[in-house]
Amino acid sequence: MLGIKKKYLIKEEPADGKPSIHGRTKKNNYNYDNDNTGFCLMSMSELHKPITGTSWRPVKKAAASSIAAVLLLIAGVLVSVGWIDASVFSGVYSYQNIVIGSNSTTSRQKPEFLLECSTDNDQTQTCPRDYPTTTSSDINTSNLTCPSFFRWIHEDLRHWKQTGITQGMIERARKMAHFRLVIVNGRAYVEKFRKSIQTRDKFTLWGILQLLRLYPGRLPDLELMFDCDDRPIVRSLDYQGPDARPPPLFRYCSDESSMDIVFPDWSFWGWAETNIRPWGNLLEEIKKGNQRTKWEDRVPYAYWKDLMKCNVTDKNNWNTLLYVQDWGRESKQGFKQSNLEDQCTHRYKIYTEGWAWSVSEKYILACDSMTLYIRSQFYDFFIRGMVPLQHYWPIRVNSKCKSLKFAVEWGNLHPHEAKGIGEAAGNFIQEDLKMDNVYDYIFHLLNEYANLLKFKPVIPPAAVELCSETMACQETSTWRKFMEESLVMSPRDATPCAMPPPYKPPELQDFLERKANSTKQVEMWEDQYWLISDKKQ
Repeated sequence: MLGIKKKYLIKEEPADGKPSIHGRTKKNNYNYDNDNTGFCLMSMSELHKPITGTSWRPVKKAAASSIAAVLLLIAGVLVSVGWIDASVFSGVYSYQNIVIGSNSTTSRQKPEFLLECSTDNDQTQTCPRDYPTTTSSDINTSNLTCPSFFRWIHEDLRHWKQTGITQGMIERARKMAHFRLVIVNGRAYVEKFRKSIQTRDKFTLWGILQLLRLYPGRLPDLELMFDCDDRPIVRSLDYQGPDARPPPLFRYCSDESSMDIVFPDWSFWGWAETNIRPWGNLLEEIKKGNQRTKWEDRVPYAYWKDLMKCNVTDKNNWNTLLYVQDWGRESKQGFKQSNLEDQCTHRYKIYTEGWAWSVSEKYILACDSMTLYIRSQFYDFFIRGMVPLQHYWPIRVNSKCKSLKFAVEWGNLHPHEAKGIGEAAGNFIQEDLKMDNVYDYIFHLLNEYANLLKFKPVIPPAAVELCSETMACQETSTWRKFMEESLVMSPRDATPCAMPPPYKPPELQDFLERKANSTKQVEMWEDQYWLISDKKQ
């Protein structure tokens, strides 16, 4: 609200015209002296400073009376249209702001919906009915095109393009799934089958609930099965021919011989067990960490934890500095010594998969260091949009140490190019993988999937309604903290980014060949390097 108090509070929309989707500021007990929300706070003395280029003279008494009358008249009009809360004139400050948009002079502030947790321990937490479940009529059409990796949504769903998805197909995935999710009329219902590793299922479901808060009423009704384990299990060889009818199963990664549908992993909303914060705020912290140490001043070696085979020894110097992570000690200390934003201090960082793809991938690529990417069997939802030599340096699986040594040697001899590869990856992660796009990816994936269904989803008898309140209000400690931090407060007033078209077969083939040729180029350089090196010995 704009009030005649010691300070004015003016909330500015981001430059792209899309309002922020996060924030949990309550409408009372606001601390204006320690504000760090990006609001512009102006004191009365600052408001009366001369404006550059404008004459500024004292106002005469008669003129002052006239101006006062005009101001009162204007104030009355503003109160009548709701831009000023009349309570300011009685000394009560209400948290209602003028929103300065990027494309208009003024607009009303969007309503914010906080968690409505029951204070009665004996009362079962229920889902509130005041949050919107339908799309606003004055929604803006986004002029943004989704990042190119969204095109892989079409590829992941192509197995069902001709046949559609039946209830029977989904039911066949039940034995492999951790839970069934049904969305009907904008509300989520869940039937759980078994416990997942840690709280993967919990934060995955939390992310989907935030999507429903961000885009209320925009998803069609749907039903799906989700497996929270690591490796894909729907093998292509088991479903050959036109009548194969494979079961659609969502998970965090897949590979070239599987048909699992790839979905963003749980850690985008926080990995409580390792104290890794939700992605939206963590990404900003990593960006600040990048700025603390310029690339030229970083340690000219490769950095990773627990790949000890390639560490420096008396016999071999592989140009790598590798560290042992004491997981037990870190867990007891709340992983306070493992802040991701403090690990962007080396020119090169190593990515290697674990049992399957690794959550660490996005954190490593975000560092602006040249990522030495040990070739992986598995892929997540975004890595297929990244290209060797443009976003990362490919490392051989069967000769990691020699391949890592050459990569660091090449990077130190070509610092401009190595820095450029690291920055290209960092820019990709900061822009294409920002939280807005993560939500838009899920939206388009679920929307395209729902359009393939050949039946009308209904709420299963064993399913329970799920909402932010039924999940977060019962949580404590880090789990509750991360849910509050990643809570979507208001529906977005614009549509998701525009979905790019599917790849045409020749276009996809050309893209894959370009990636393969870049990797072959690196391997050829590496072979030449070691051939010359061996001759010198």
